[in-house]
Amino acid sequence: MRIGILMLVHTAFDRAAQVAQYWAAAGCPVVIHVDEKVPDQAFSRFQSALSEVVQISFCDRHSCEWGMWGIVAATQSAAEQMLSQHDDVTHVYLLSGSCLPLRPVSDLKDYLAARPETDFIESATTADVPWTVGGLSAERFTLRFPFSWKKHRLLFDGYVRWQRRLGLRRRFPVGLKPHMGSQWWCLTRKTLSAVLTDPDRPAIDRYFKRVWIPDESYFQTLVRRHSKEIESRSLTLSKFDHQGRPHIFYEDHLSLLRRSDCFVARKIWPQAEGLYQAFLGARAETADHAQPNPGKIDRVFSHAMERRLRGRAGLYMQSRFPYRQGQTGVTAAPYAVFQGFSDFYEGFEPWLTQVSDRVVHGHLFASDRVEYAGRHSITQGTMSDNVRIRDYDPESFLTNLLWNSRDARHCFQFSPRDEQPIAQLMAYDVNAQISVIAGAWALRLCRSDLDFNLLRKEAARLQKREAAFLSLLRSPWVKARVRIWSMADFIEAPQENLRSCLTDLGVSGTPDLPDQTSLDGFGHFLQDLKNHGMHPYVMGDFPVEGEALSREVSPSLGKPYIVQ
Repeated sequence: MRIGILMLVHTAFDRAAQVAQYWAAAGCPVVIHVDEKVPDQAFSRFQSALSEVVQISFCDRHSCEWGMWGIVAATQSAAEQMLSQHDDVTHVYLLSGSCLPLRPVSDLKDYLAARPETDFIESATTADVPWTVGGLSAERFTLRFPFSWKKHRLLFDGYVRWQRRLGLRRRFPVGLKPHMGSQWWCLTRKTLSAVLTDPDRPAIDRYFKRVWIPDESYFQTLVRRHSKEIESRSLTLSKFDHQGRPHIFYEDHLSLLRRSDCFVARKIWPQAEGLYQAFLGARAETADHAQPNPGKIDRVFSHAMERRLRGRAGLYMQSRFPYRQGQTGVTAAPYAVFQGFSDFYEGFEPWLTQVSDRVVHGHLFASDRVEYAGRHSITQGTMSDNVRIRDYDPESFLTNLLWNSRDARHCFQFSPRDEQPIAQLMAYDVNAQISVIAGAWALRLCRSDLDFNLLRKEAARLQKREAAFLSLLRSPWVKARVRIWSMADFIEAPQENLRSCLTDLGVSGTPDLPDQTSLDGFGHFLQDLKNHGMHPYVMGDFPVEGEALSREVSPSLGKPYIVQ
């Protein structure tokens, strides 16, 4: 059993030399291809650094461009040189200069010796490949791609559109079915030799020279013709992001790489000195028969991918600004909003603090200051009670407040008197629990000694604001949990209604309820508003004192209801 190593190198030559020497020291001949675009001076230095290692040689150079034929041509040249110079090589392993062996070479030899006729190459039909990003899955075989996607994007896209418009299609070589997979493989000498000496190779090469990304389909297709036994997976650990770009492994990935039990990993950051020392340093050549299992770390990468794409609920940052239609919440933790309760109940805020384990704020969006719990001027996260800072970006203010103390559960009061731009975020936030006693704001006006004309104007302004908020909460797209009562509805069963709110907060038992604000004279006040041309409707129908309490409710409000 002898393994030959093919290395495709175009950068980080010191690391490539270090890895090549490691393979050679373990008895593996190494053939290196260096990209023709590498300056001659850099190539000469790299070649000189390895000139004394007998097991290492260099093949003819080709210009390699991502997605183009040059990478396949480089692989062919290196493979042909390996087979011609080393008759005793039984398996050929294709690597890049950024690959790093994770296990002793003896482990790899034992593993391949137990499977002498198995070719390890990812090879799947185009219909079964889920990782194709950006389209051109089947079309990469039916259209021509003479232009570089990276260097000549306009020509690339224009030529694709032109072929589609004319309905041009290429015929796949007879006797072959297109397959795709990872570029990095380990083939038996017999299979690789059969691929390189295929009698139809000139025609096949001409065809694949105009296939897009042929390094992921050329060998993957031809092994299906010549291989006796294929195991459709790569022995090289490589991970890709949602855009099809490879993950780079850094020093803090050391434990993950060891856990994978894979033989080789790609792509390693050249400055990850700790990884190169850990895996290339002196270590016992003890046989480890563990199966390569990249699935052991798939969960970690899947979680990282999800975090990158979706972020964390409630976390706003420069690099990833959450969008409201996203599946993650716009805030970091559940919170409760009470509108009208501090008007309807005496001392509602300190009472709620006493009976619940919540952080109970006052009116966070009051016009004069931010009423934090305890009326502190600075709260967690060094957030100030300055309204100018809050009103610069109210949504970020609320999301930052909840993020900074996301282990706590917050409640705060809201009112038509408060600044309203935050209303839409709360309505569309799955973390929000909003309870409203509509029209309760009028109780404070009822006891005001302001001129009645000013009271009427203020009542009209507040009712207009609350009506807009209620309309928003009744939208079919609202994601918050919403409870709405008119005042007329709420006073029919105030204890039952308040306890339903406490249940939503997780308050158990039957705590003593706070005292209600007196409703004396409230009916007369509403009637006076009507008499002066203002129609108060959000609070329901209240009788003038001495008349029976009407149970009729404004049709625009209806009975209390819950929006899930």
